[in-house]
Amino acid sequence: MPTSNNPLRRVAWFVLGLALAAAVAAPGATAEQPTRMDTYVTDSAGALDRAGAERVRAAVDTLYAAHKVRLWVAYVGDFAGDSPQDWAAQTARQSGFGDRDLLLAVATRDRAYAFDGELPSGVSESEVDRILTDRVEPALRDDRWADAGVAAAEGIDSAMSGGGVSTGPVLLIGALIVLVSAGLLLYQRYRRRARDRAELAQARETDPTDPAALAALPLEALHTRSREVLVELDNAVRTSAEELELAAGEFGGTAVLPFRAALENARAATAKAFAIRQQLDDAVPETPDEQRTLLIDLITTAGHADRELDARVAEFDAMRDLLIDAGPRLDALTRDIVDLTGRIPASEAELTRLAGAHPASVLAPISDNVTMAGERIAFADGCVGDGRREIARPVGEQGGAVADIRAAEGAIGQARTLLDAVDGAAAHIQQARDGLPAVLDELRGDLGAAGELTEHGGPELETAVAAARTALESAGTTSEADPLGVYHDAVAADGALDRALAAAGDRKVAAEDLTRRLDRVFADAATRVRMAGDFIATRRGAVDATPRTRLSEAQRHLDEAQRLRTEDPAAALDHARTAADLGGRALQEAQAGVQTWEVRRPPPGTAQTGAILGGILIDSMLRGGTGGGFGGGRGRRGGYRAASFGGSGGSRRVSRGGRF
Repeated sequence: MPTSNNPLRRVAWFVLGLALAAAVAAPGATAEQPTRMDTYVTDSAGALDRAGAERVRAAVDTLYAAHKVRLWVAYVGDFAGDSPQDWAAQTARQSGFGDRDLLLAVATRDRAYAFDGELPSGVSESEVDRILTDRVEPALRDDRWADAGVAAAEGIDSAMSGGGVSTGPVLLIGALIVLVSAGLLLYQRYRRRARDRAELAQARETDPTDPAALAALPLEALHTRSREVLVELDNAVRTSAEELELAAGEFGGTAVLPFRAALENARAATAKAFAIRQQLDDAVPETPDEQRTLLIDLITTAGHADRELDARVAEFDAMRDLLIDAGPRLDALTRDIVDLTGRIPASEAELTRLAGAHPASVLAPISDNVTMAGERIAFADGCVGDGRREIARPVGEQGGAVADIRAAEGAIGQARTLLDAVDGAAAHIQQARDGLPAVLDELRGDLGAAGELTEHGGPELETAVAAARTALESAGTTSEADPLGVYHDAVAADGALDRALAAAGDRKVAAEDLTRRLDRVFADAATRVRMAGDFIATRRGAVDATPRTRLSEAQRHLDEAQRLRTEDPAAALDHARTAADLGGRALQEAQAGVQTWEVRRPPPGTAQTGAILGGILIDSMLRGGTGGGFGGGRGRRGGYRAASFGGSGGSRRVSRGGRF
């Protein structure tokens, strides 16, 4: 009952309450027991006039016609002392209501109501609560009995039709949920990145040769660290190999045997580590425990190899003390610079000629080689000038010349490789052009044989035939513009078709036929592996672990193909094909990495940037240094220093002294 603070109103309500109590106690006011309902709208309390009863029946009929839901409405004086819910439940049982019946019972004297029944499909409890709270109850409080029944029927109808819920609040709540969820997601991502950085920092400080310590690290940190150590070790091996060849030319093969043994051990360890990374990257998933075992094996293998190289640094530096004859070395480097500079115009002309004869995609691996070679030559020239200034210093202060000589040697070696790749490109293309007719003839012959085995070939032969026809069509239109690509596709299609024919016809390929195929596939694979190797070697400062892994696996398969050429040509052929595919993938992934590096590291085209890209200068903080700016000839240039023989830690030797 409504209340008020007005004293007169409280008295009025009190009198009204007494009157109602008297009415209830009167002999004529009988209790309304639950009973079976025979019509959809009953009014034993006399709450409805004729028009009101017709309105409620019409609303109930409309609900049934639209959704086949039966709403029963009962107006009674009271609920006979029962709770509204009990009275409605008993009435529903006695009336035999099913899962499509709803009951709205209203006790006009008790001023109570009940709503009972199974919720129709598509109507939620919250929607029913809103219908009763917002529409039915206000009508009952105002004694608008007919409006209450109509509101119940129309509310259910609207909810089942999709209009029972106000979209405004829902959209607002939805937007708030989205905002909160986005905020939580960003916060969680920030926390996760901070945690990942901390775990990676811990992994970098962990001894890479200690399996127990590595086992305590999180799996993701091991994955990231494994890729880092692969790049570090591969760079160290490549730089050590370049330094070792220079030393062998100066001191002879016997003098460098201990260092060559350490280098070969490191190469073998690197190949093993890359093979493990390839296994982790392939399409066959490993369990977390298997991943952890493989990652620990990878990191410890790389760690031991790295330390074996570092253990030889002091001995190597002592053998190749560049300060003893620094002057003649710088003179020799100057002659090399002059020689390479003289090659630039011819290489530029050759590259221009190739660009006019072949599409850009064919020349992409060497398109910027001449420019990069010029950058390496300019860098080497600057290092030679710095080296001459260093050796002019007093004895004991000339140590910076060592880094200058090493950096110049590395840059000159890479410049020579870059120009050789341009000058040799025509030979590779011509080799493919000369070999293409024989491959195409053999492909046509195999297609003829395939026509006789169509019924026995199955999907493998059908796929191989389609690939062979595509290769032939491509050869007819693009062989002049892209002989390397057409040659590779034709060789691959020929090999696949040959395997399918052998399976379909149950025949063996003649030994000489297989050998001929193997020679072509092997030559193709060797070219692709060499191109990828040259590209990565001269741009290793921007190449991550993935293309290096592909290249290492390509080289392994190529070596295995060479080993098996005589004893098992069929197996050798499979290894050569795999090497060709992996070599191509390595080149593509390395090119993508260099493009990303160039975008993120402006400005390009400078001598020092080229040296960093080539791995000639490395971040001193990554090699155990303490940074330092360019100048003073101490071997560091803007936080970078020249790479040298040894592991990723680099040489720990220092040079100090002077007069006092």
